[in-house]
Amino acid sequence: MQALIDQREAVNKWLERFGVRFGIYKSGVFHEQLFPFDPIARVIKKEEWAFIKKGLIQRVKALNTFLGDIYTDKKIVKDGVIPEEFIYSSKGYLPQCEKIIPPKGIYTHISGIDLVQSKDGSWIILEDNLRIPSGASYPIIARTITRKVSPHTFENMRLSDNRDYADLLREMMDYVKVGDGMSVILTPGRYNSAFFEHSFFAEKTGATLAFPGDLVVENDQVYYKGLFNVGERVGVIYRRVSDEYLDPLVFEKTSLLGIPNIMQAYAKGNIAIVNAVGNGIADDKGICYFVPKMIEYYLGETPILQNAPTYLPYYEEDRKYVLNNIGKLVIKDVAEAGGYGVMFGRDMNAEQLSDIRQLIIDQPRRWIAQEVIDFIDLEVLEGNTTVYRKADLRAFILYGNEIKVWSSGLTRFARQPDSFVVNSSQGGGFKDTWVEK
Repeated sequence: MQALIDQREAVNKWLERFGVRFGIYKSGVFHEQLFPFDPIARVIKKEEWAFIKKGLIQRVKALNTFLGDIYTDKKIVKDGVIPEEFIYSSKGYLPQCEKIIPPKGIYTHISGIDLVQSKDGSWIILEDNLRIPSGASYPIIARTITRKVSPHTFENMRLSDNRDYADLLREMMDYVKVGDGMSVILTPGRYNSAFFEHSFFAEKTGATLAFPGDLVVENDQVYYKGLFNVGERVGVIYRRVSDEYLDPLVFEKTSLLGIPNIMQAYAKGNIAIVNAVGNGIADDKGICYFVPKMIEYYLGETPILQNAPTYLPYYEEDRKYVLNNIGKLVIKDVAEAGGYGVMFGRDMNAEQLSDIRQLIIDQPRRWIAQEVIDFIDLEVLEGNTTVYRKADLRAFILYGNEIKVWSSGLTRFARQPDSFVVNSSQGGGFKDTWVEK
């Protein structure tokens, strides 16, 4: 036990020293906090991982096909699989991306798929993150530090090496890159919640870390100017700037984070943007309901990984069920992320339940409801003892020449007893994820 305590303190001290923090804006104030590391790793068996991997590849393939379809022919809508209104009413759907096909036809370059494991051992999909999924850097740096402060931890262990993520990222960027232009990671800057990750992967991949103002568009080509006004052409941008701030001439006009005319260069195929602009339609929590149908429709296959049981108040039958059973369901706002907009009916009083019922009646497209999954608790070191807390897994899938699942992941856990919310923005902690080989 003491060895684990010493390891936890040493790793977290180094994480603090290296500036590995998670920042959030709350009430208009930026606050940084340590993303606490727990030394008791999650271990996933080789055979179990092979199953998860197969299911994730299938899912990402279907989601990528969906994005290509929804911004071009919209066959899935025409064939009645997804209601037309459901697409066009989504905040994630961007009409500015119509008919734009990204280089190599890849939209979902980096997918962060959140899963939980139920008490019966099955793995269940909670949501798909296809815009700017973050978190891969934390288990990498934590394991690197652990190797230094506690090398005996890995003695006689046959584990997949998680340090290859940067190689997978670089290979993917090189594959989709337009011409021989340079690779860039575009960060909003120091006060972004995941700034450490931006700089970390720029260093590990050899890409240039670009800040707002470093990139310009001239004659529909993107150039990196930087501090020395060098004017080097850019072939791929791994952007960590949200869609709405990416081009002030197309989206949010007041944005100081984006690149004027980048969408024109993108539409002409002169730049690859990772992830593709407009991916938000595919990780709308309401659209998640249809992913199993996408797999069947586009691939002609049975889904390997199942969604959490989900209800769409948009449909009358589902709406009736949700309104009658709201006290035992989880209600989610489809446009929120990071653990925000999640409400557990069991934790609400009669007045609150009445209010949310009315919101669902008034705005059925805005909400989904899910059964509460009693997913497994993992052992966590708290103080000088161990306790059990709810934990999920964010798996990372990279799509370049082929779809590859990183043999690791970000295991997040709730720090409060009986809490089901594990997000870093909600005060959760993280573990390393060991995949046996």
